[in-house]
Amino acid sequence: MQKIILNIGGMTCSACSSSLEKYLKKQPGIIDANINLVLAQALITYEDNLTLNTIEKYIKEAGFKSLGIFDETKLKKNKHSKTPLIIYGILALLVLYIAMAHMLKLPVISFLNMINHPINYSICLLIFSLIFLFYGKDIILNGYKNLIHKSPNMDTLVTIGVLSSFFYSLYNTVMIFKGHSMYVESLYYESVCIIIYFLKLGRFIDNINKEKTYDAIKGLVEITPSKAIKLTDGKRVEITLDEIQKGDTLLCLPGMKIACDGIVSMGTTYVDESFITGESTPVKKEANSKVVAGSLNINGAIEYIAQNIGKDSTISKIVNLVVEATNTKPKIASIADKVSGIFVPIVIILSILTFIFYMIFTHDLNLALTHFVTILVVACPCALGLATPLSIVVSEGKCAKNGILIKKSQILEDASKIDTIVMDKTGTITYGTLKISKLYNYSTYSEDKLYYLVGCIETNSNHPIAKSLINKDTKYEKVTNFKNLDGLGLEATLNNKKYYLGNAKLVAKLAIENTHVQDEQTLTQNGSSIIYVIEDNKIIALIGVKDIIKKDMKEVISKLKDLNINTIMLTGDNETTANLVAKELNIKEVIANVYPQDKTNEIKNLQSRGKKVMMVGDGINDAPSLATADIGVTVANATDIASNSSDVILLNDSLMSLIKLINISTKTLKIIKENLFWAFFYNVITIPIAMGLLTRFNITMNPMLGSLAMMLSSLTVILNALRLRK
Repeated sequence: MQKIILNIGGMTCSACSSSLEKYLKKQPGIIDANINLVLAQALITYEDNLTLNTIEKYIKEAGFKSLGIFDETKLKKNKHSKTPLIIYGILALLVLYIAMAHMLKLPVISFLNMINHPINYSICLLIFSLIFLFYGKDIILNGYKNLIHKSPNMDTLVTIGVLSSFFYSLYNTVMIFKGHSMYVESLYYESVCIIIYFLKLGRFIDNINKEKTYDAIKGLVEITPSKAIKLTDGKRVEITLDEIQKGDTLLCLPGMKIACDGIVSMGTTYVDESFITGESTPVKKEANSKVVAGSLNINGAIEYIAQNIGKDSTISKIVNLVVEATNTKPKIASIADKVSGIFVPIVIILSILTFIFYMIFTHDLNLALTHFVTILVVACPCALGLATPLSIVVSEGKCAKNGILIKKSQILEDASKIDTIVMDKTGTITYGTLKISKLYNYSTYSEDKLYYLVGCIETNSNHPIAKSLINKDTKYEKVTNFKNLDGLGLEATLNNKKYYLGNAKLVAKLAIENTHVQDEQTLTQNGSSIIYVIEDNKIIALIGVKDIIKKDMKEVISKLKDLNINTIMLTGDNETTANLVAKELNIKEVIANVYPQDKTNEIKNLQSRGKKVMMVGDGINDAPSLATADIGVTVANATDIASNSSDVILLNDSLMSLIKLINISTKTLKIIKENLFWAFFYNVITIPIAMGLLTRFNITMNPMLGSLAMMLSSLTVILNALRLRK
């Protein structure tokens, strides 16, 4: 199974995205397809034996065009030219003036007077309409193409309406040439021009505002510098990013940006990584520190070795993750998708029935055609199609800007419903940078020798405790028969002796006699976690390690309480240590001494009681519970397994990001509901008016007003979605 994101051409409304999505899902080899109207992209999951050419053939068969694979490294802002819009805007005003001058008793060139010179008048407007038909040829061709592919969209509605008006006017022009001057009152050329212009104007405004929704994502790419300084034989050479090779030594001076991900080889400085973590505090970088592309070097010169470049860079991976997430759909979007799928055919049927009704009961072709065209033009599904994806794109970008990476957009709907947050302790509530608080040595080894033995074993582990017991400057011997004992500790053989490092549950499982209860109590009472060092089934040492609570955790717990969210600490650590941390943070519920599988069971137990659970963790042992929870969140520096099991990745150490996520989710859901309401309300109100059902109340609408209303409806939804940027 593979995934691919393709840029799609030819989509103009929700009916387009809905029809393409349905068509792709029916094709052999396609597992799933999600179409994003705002980004004009398709996230396609497909079988391994399916080729890109076949997928692009499917897209073409559906009436659209593949514009190639999405490349996060080349994501740039599009430029939208105003010149054609200005030129045709002037022409549109001229058309309106010529068409309406006689009604408004405005001066007009005598040979264009519709009463005295109907032929000149009709020919002039015919020429203008042909010019505007050329201007809107993309709309007409797309509308026709989607009609013959049995997937009518907004362009189809406009195409039918515009061409109906044009050919009816053309027929009347022929009648004028035959001497029937009264047909001059039945020309709709100005409607053709104005409808096309308003549609083009609306799309221009839509595109500009859509770009704004995407700014946060694009900003991540554009934050990287265009050039770098490469060190070659002691010489400085300025190169472009494309010229950087893995392993190159690069120089970054104060005030410059890091050109690519790398490892510092020389120098010390502080860098600003706020663009990726949301944290404004500069981070110290020295030899062996990792640096990320786009971060700003503040005060020192450093040399670094290029590691991840191009698509492998942290920025590219983040952008790709965010874009992939925006191409998924929350459940609430299914409402709009279902409606959009049947909306256009219903509108076409309504317009035809209305036309027939007026022809039967009024015998007035002009009146029937006016209502026919107005319905087609005003009933735009764009607002409906934009209601959800626009809000999702803005919110995803905002989350990314705050160091919150969301893997699927459903999270933006679900996060606001969370009522219980379960947190791991070590590395989540605490920094995970443990320090040795006390050593009880019962062996014949010196303290240095004992720490060396422990380091030999722990160097094979990725657990936060391991980091506190390893001296990075020491070269350790290799152990054999190394095992990670899930929820218990480590096992290894060194110099033909079997060693265990672990917790009290490991001691109990091995049935080892423990004669050091008093020392244990001393360690637990001061909040230390205990590591039991076991050699040949005998406890030879107790190592107490103590963690530091993250500085803003008190405020996080307090704010979660204000949001009526209950916080539970779920940890494999001993009860005494866990309770000490909980008491300091005012966490009322603690579940300690739990195995990884027990964590999962605890999550399931909460869910069985109707709770919506968010699990926050960082380690391998958290992976099952992260996957089980309604929302799994991993914190900065989490293991790959934990990150792969989660729905949300926090790029900074602060859990204040959880508050931001919940607030963004709440606001996003509110905006989506508002947009959907407006989209439905707009069509409920305008379609009856276009049908002439409110004529008795002197409320009417013509095709030109219909096209203006259509444009304003989409603009309303877009501007409402942009409120999420604040």
